[in-house]
Amino acid sequence: MERRIGNLTVRTHQGDIADMKVDAIVNAANSHLWMGSGVAGAIKSRGGQEIEEEAMRQGPIQPGGAVITTGGRLPASYVIHCAGMPPGGRADYDAVHSSVRAALRIASEHGLSSIAFPAIGAGVGGLSLSDSARAILTAVQSFAEHSGSVREIVVVGLTESSVETFDNLLDKLT
Repeated sequence: MERRIGNLTVRTHQGDIADMKVDAIVNAANSHLWMGSGVAGAIKSRGGQEIEEEAMRQGPIQPGGAVITTGGRLPASYVIHCAGMPPGGRADYDAVHSSVRAALRIASEHGLSSIAFPAIGAGVGGLSLSDSARAILTAVQSFAEHSGSVREIVVVGLTESSVETFDNLLDKLT
């Protein structure tokens, strides 16, 4: 699905975020920025240990914050690490929403035009997929009118049902 929100094209995609050919992909991070399992583990496995090392040199950060690193061996040039939760803790809507806004601001400051987001805070973070989708897409919606260089947002789900959750919410917002 593809929709226009303000100055942005927002689309959904089913697949592995580590395969995305965009300027930056987002890592669903903890506030200490070490990369364990889930999305973070897949990104580190595909992109290289240097992504985690570079991120950790910038941390720890507060939940709700974000930092940018190179993309290592990934197709994306950069990884933006969105801290939706503390290490070993649970993600919450406000931290995910804030981290997405921080990621979009960082992307614009770096002149990036395309960025892909996973379901931050869902899975190991304990946030429901629907709450994660709402936090991400409402942050995108509030950013859309003043998006700077950012022109394309891709929300990536690993499963068909996760993409459907994003699609349904996107329909309601547009």
